[in-house]
Amino acid sequence: MEINKVLNILKEEIVPALGCTEPIAIAYVSAKAKQILGVLPEKLDIYVSGNMIKNVKSVTIPNSNGMIGIESAVALGVSAGNCDKELMVISCLDNEDIKKAQDYLDTHEINVIHDNTDVKLYIRVEAFSKDESAIVEIKHFHTNITRIEKNAEVLIDQICNDFDFKTTSEDRSMLTIKSIYDLAKSIDTKIVEAIFEQVIELNSNIAKAGLSEKFGVNIGSLIQKNMNNGIYGKDIRNKCVSFTAAGSDARMSGCSLPVMTTSGSGNQGMTASLPIIKYSQEKNLSKEQLIRGLIFSHLSTIHLKTNVGRLSAFCGVMCAASAVSGAISFLEDADYDTVANSITNSLGNISGVICDGAKASCATKIATGIYAAFDSSMLALNDKYLQGGDGIISSNVEDTIKNIGVLSQSGMKKTDEVILGIMQSKNKE
Repeated sequence: MEINKVLNILKEEIVPALGCTEPIAIAYVSAKAKQILGVLPEKLDIYVSGNMIKNVKSVTIPNSNGMIGIESAVALGVSAGNCDKELMVISCLDNEDIKKAQDYLDTHEINVIHDNTDVKLYIRVEAFSKDESAIVEIKHFHTNITRIEKNAEVLIDQICNDFDFKTTSEDRSMLTIKSIYDLAKSIDTKIVEAIFEQVIELNSNIAKAGLSEKFGVNIGSLIQKNMNNGIYGKDIRNKCVSFTAAGSDARMSGCSLPVMTTSGSGNQGMTASLPIIKYSQEKNLSKEQLIRGLIFSHLSTIHLKTNVGRLSAFCGVMCAASAVSGAISFLEDADYDTVANSITNSLGNISGVICDGAKASCATKIATGIYAAFDSSMLALNDKYLQGGDGIISSNVEDTIKNIGVLSQSGMKKTDEVILGIMQSKNKE
C-alpha cells in the first residue's frame, strides 16, 4: 500500500471528539447553520435519519450539565458552539454558555423531523431569522458537509452517491487484512507516532477517569473491584476489559474529556486502542511494538467498518473488537494466517450484537467484545479456528468480511427499523 494514502486514511478516520459523535455532529451542523445565517436563528428545523435519532436519544452530552437529546444538541451548538472546531464544537463551553443553551430551548422553536432517507448518517438543519434562511446538510461522515444554502442560494453542493459511498478522501478498498498486516510489520513507526501518541494519551485519560469516578453503570470499575475482591482473576484479559469499558462508562455518561475516535465513533476508537495499550503495558512491550499493534488494530477496524457502514443495526464496537483479536495475535508475533483466523473467530462469534443507540450500556457491549477478542485470539494461537461454510464464515477472512457487510447493510435493515420503532414507542409511554 502507498504510505501517503494510508496516512490520509488514518488522519481522516482517527480524530479527536468531545462526547458521543452523533449529538456532537448535530451541534456542529447547528453551529455551522448559525454561522451561515449570520445571526442567532429564531427557529430551526432539523431533519435526521433514524440512526441519528437512535444514537442521540439516551446519551449524555458533555459540558452540558447533563443535557440529553437532539433539541439539546441543537441548542448547545447554535447558542454557544464553535463550528470551526468541528467535533470539538462544544469543548470550551462554560456555565454561562450552558445557561444560554437552556434559555434557547425555552424560548425558541426547534422542530425535529425524522427524514425517511436510506442514508444512515444524515442531518439537515434549516435555520430562519426574519426573511433570512440557511441550510446545512451532512451525509455519511460526521463532518462531511454536502450542501450549504443561504437565502435559497446554493453555496456548496457536493455530489455524493448515497448507495456506494465510502469516504470523503482516499479509497478504503485498498485495505485488506493481509496488506494491513504487512504494513504494520514494516512501516517506520515514526511516520505515525504523533497520531498514536495522541490516541494513547487521550483514550488512556478517559479510561482512568472511568475507573476512578462514578459514570453510568461503571462496568469497568466493577470488573476492577471484582478482581481486587478475588471474584475475577487479576489477569491481562480482565485488566484489558476493565480499562476499555471504563473509557466508555465515562464517555457515554457526559465526561468532559475528549477521545480519539475511529471510523466516526469514540467507542470504536477506545475499543481499538485501550486493550492494546493495556496489553502492551502488562507484557512490557516496547513503544514501537505498541504503535505497530495500534496501527493493525485501527486500520483493521476501519476496513471492517467500511464494509458494515457508518451507522447500522450492527454494533460497530464488534468490528473494533474483531480487529483487536487480530491485534493481540499480531503482538504475539503470530503469522498472517493466525492473525486472520483470530478475526474470523470473532466475526463468527459476535456479529449478531445489535446497536440500539448510544447510551451508558455501550460499555457492557465493549466488555463483551473484548472478552470475545481474547477467546478468538487464543483459539487461533492454538491453531483452532472456524471453518469456511460454518454459518456466515467463508473460506478466507476477506470474503467473511464481505459477508458481514451484506449482513449489516441488507440483512439488518429491517432490524434497524424495528429497533427505532421500539425506542420511539417507549418514548410515548
